[in-house]
Amino acid sequence: MQAQYRIGVDVGGTFTDLSLIDEATGEIYHFKTPSTPHDPSEAIENGLNQVIAAGFDPACVAHLGHGTTVATNMIIERKGTLTGLITTKGFRDVLEIARQQRPHLYDYSIHRPAPLVERWLRLEVSERFTAYGEELTPLDEGGVRRAAAQLRAAGVGAVAVCFVHAYRHDAHERRAGEILREELPGVPISLSCDVQPEFREFERFSTTVMNAYLTSRMAGYLDRLMHRTASLGVRASPHTVHSNGGLMSMETAKAYPFRTCLSGPAAGVVGAAQVASAAGFPNAVTFDVGGTSTDVSLILNGRGAYTPLRDVAGYPVRCPMVDVHVIGAGGGSIAWVDDAGALKAGPHSAGALPGPVGYMRGGTEPTITDANLHMGRLNPVALLGGAMPVDSAAATRAVTEIATKIGASPDEAADGIIRIAVANMARAIRSISIERGCDVKEFALIAFGGAGPLHAAFVADEVGIPTVLVPEAPGTMCARGVLLSNISRSFVRSHVAPLDDASWRDILEQTRAMTAEAEAWLINEGVESALRAFVRVIEARYVGQNFEVRVEGDIMDRAAFTRAFYQVNDEVYGYHVEDREIEIVNVRIEAIGQIAAPLEQPPPRPGNSEEARIGTRNVHMGAEGGGWIEAVIYDREKLPAGATFDGPAVVEELTATTVLPIGWTASIDAWRNIILTRKDAEA
Repeated sequence: MQAQYRIGVDVGGTFTDLSLIDEATGEIYHFKTPSTPHDPSEAIENGLNQVIAAGFDPACVAHLGHGTTVATNMIIERKGTLTGLITTKGFRDVLEIARQQRPHLYDYSIHRPAPLVERWLRLEVSERFTAYGEELTPLDEGGVRRAAAQLRAAGVGAVAVCFVHAYRHDAHERRAGEILREELPGVPISLSCDVQPEFREFERFSTTVMNAYLTSRMAGYLDRLMHRTASLGVRASPHTVHSNGGLMSMETAKAYPFRTCLSGPAAGVVGAAQVASAAGFPNAVTFDVGGTSTDVSLILNGRGAYTPLRDVAGYPVRCPMVDVHVIGAGGGSIAWVDDAGALKAGPHSAGALPGPVGYMRGGTEPTITDANLHMGRLNPVALLGGAMPVDSAAATRAVTEIATKIGASPDEAADGIIRIAVANMARAIRSISIERGCDVKEFALIAFGGAGPLHAAFVADEVGIPTVLVPEAPGTMCARGVLLSNISRSFVRSHVAPLDDASWRDILEQTRAMTAEAEAWLINEGVESALRAFVRVIEARYVGQNFEVRVEGDIMDRAAFTRAFYQVNDEVYGYHVEDREIEIVNVRIEAIGQIAAPLEQPPPRPGNSEEARIGTRNVHMGAEGGGWIEAVIYDREKLPAGATFDGPAVVEELTATTVLPIGWTASIDAWRNIILTRKDAEA
């Protein structure tokens, strides 16, 4: 029987990572190639060519999943499609009015981004349902056709339809969609009752408009990706990771591109949660540092934290997604001096091109990577196992230039750049842990991404986390997370009503209907019957509360649901009130196609710490860490399970570099993770 392979791909701002698992042996192989921002599918093709060159038959690829930042970048850069909006008469300016909350209360120089649809392309038609689904005003079909003519004349490439209370009764939206497809053939139409059928007009309008804005160009990217993979001989149709960490087919991704806004980071959290739990750390903070950004998230009891709403470049998007906090601090973040003469690092990045000065691709501004090269923390000759030469002397010259501007030595400037980056990273971790009532001393820091292990011990010291876990091949953790992701999608209906016997019967009826809808979707996605699973979620709150909590489980009894609600409310808010009326808000069915490759313990690796020792070099561990110190350099590929060593040390591998300062000790566990522990924590 011919071997079968599964490939996970993560497209980052600087590098595109691939992880391949051989289903026959369970062995995982990792590849990296520079990203191609002008067309990310080109970098994926380059990476697959590396896979083929390594001897893997593309015809034997049984599964290809990928995480992408294409949608997010389109929003940030405002490079989506010219979009029109058709809405209920009187609601043209919902996108403009928004929530009347200032991004920063006292900073009048900061403004919300302009709506993705300009006002002259936001058109009104007469129609109206009540919140209870009763028709007040019939749909003006002639008005829809006139609006279509205006949008056709304007040359729009996509249209969003958002009618008031369409989440409760969708007949008018669906009829308007039929008319628009007749009048605007070939133009993608996004209906809010399909995209985001929940109450709260602004968030529903914003999410639907974003979906329409992304549809055409995202479809073009996905078509190019499918063409490139097919031309290489890959028969498996690619899947895309969406923001809740699950996978969806290309057709679903084309129809709902807004679901991919946190595609790559979500896969990293899914993978990190499984790796950390297997290693004995069910509570952890993920710390993913790439070339452009740092992504942090919380893992509680082996599961990533989720949020129903978040901003993407200032625009609210409502759908279940992994709760990832992103800051502009990565290896390519540029160091600069502000008008007051203070040293800064980020959020602007040198990206993949031109990249850090030391990468020799035309970069001229010093970055965090250049500071690490100057300090000897990165290999001064080449990265990626020797495949990527670097110029550490050029990095030192760039650091020296900024040192001159602030009146410091190059060592002081490089140390300052790293300390600023570490402080920013630590602040992000505190915001998702300490500020939410978590005791970080009971958590491990899961460091991955190309630059995560490089800074992890210093960030852990800053925050007070006693343990750091560096997984195998940390630079490709997000790609590996794709291999650990299932096909999934959330189906939701708003049902705002007090909890009583009648509403509970309605909820059970809605659950049955939505489960049938979810099963039909899984069948369409090609998921076999034995691999289909469904999770019911009821979102509820006390009457008068602003936000709801999630109650999961196949609870058929109203009293049992009430008890579960009290328990969740205790966990989230620290209290519950038994004589206060409960209000149902949303009912969800999470459809899951259980196709993920199981996490398997790798076979033992022979050897010992001394055999893995490459040599020594001088490494600057920071002013507080002793400055320049002779550190032992280890080859991670030769470190067996059970090996231990103390800092100062540097562990080099293909996808990342791990730095171990004085006062830290390291051990290799049975899963090939490096476990870093502060010696005072051990005591």
